[in-house]
Amino acid sequence: MSSSQKITTLFLDIGGVLLSNGWDRKARKLAIEKFGLDAVETEERHHLTFDTYEEGKLTLDEYLHRVVFYAPRSFTPDDFRAFMFAQTEPFSDMLELIREVKARHKVKIAIVNNEGRELNAHRIHHFGIGEIADFYISSCFVHFRKPDADIYRIALDIAQVKPQEVVYIEDRSMFVDVARGLDINSICHTGYESTKAALATYGLVV
Repeated sequence: MSSSQKITTLFLDIGGVLLSNGWDRKARKLAIEKFGLDAVETEERHHLTFDTYEEGKLTLDEYLHRVVFYAPRSFTPDDFRAFMFAQTEPFSDMLELIREVKARHKVKIAIVNNEGRELNAHRIHHFGIGEIADFYISSCFVHFRKPDADIYRIALDIAQVKPQEVVYIEDRSMFVDVARGLDINSICHTGYESTKAALATYGLVV
């Protein structure tokens, strides 16, 4: 439903909206195959550790030591990091859409995402997200992860906006539900055309 109040701010996820996911199951499967890792052990160690990394309480080196380099390997941490960083692909149509919305409607852009610090920095700078974003409420900076509602409260405080002034674009329906529970206008992103049409219902026409 469209908001009766003027939209001043977009909250944006990155993975699944602006870029492909940074280090998801598909990327880990490729890494397991490429580097000859034990799939069960790697996935178990990942799931025990990754939330802590995304909350900014571990470095990438510490995460990799726990998940991959707890045993001798024939490859180096630099090899593995380079592979991780190479898995991201941009969604060029969505990046351009957000640039157009920002330019035409003068909205502020806040990134609200779950990401570890090193992956986050690489993705922001390598793919030009820094050219459109005004604030970063990333889990690695604020030490809260979605779906914790506090990450959205922090985003509202940092942006100094009311929930009704915001449109949040997110590809995970659970996170959309949490944001809507705080009265934040939210779009569950499934593709460029549907999100463009949904933005138009809030007056953000391009």
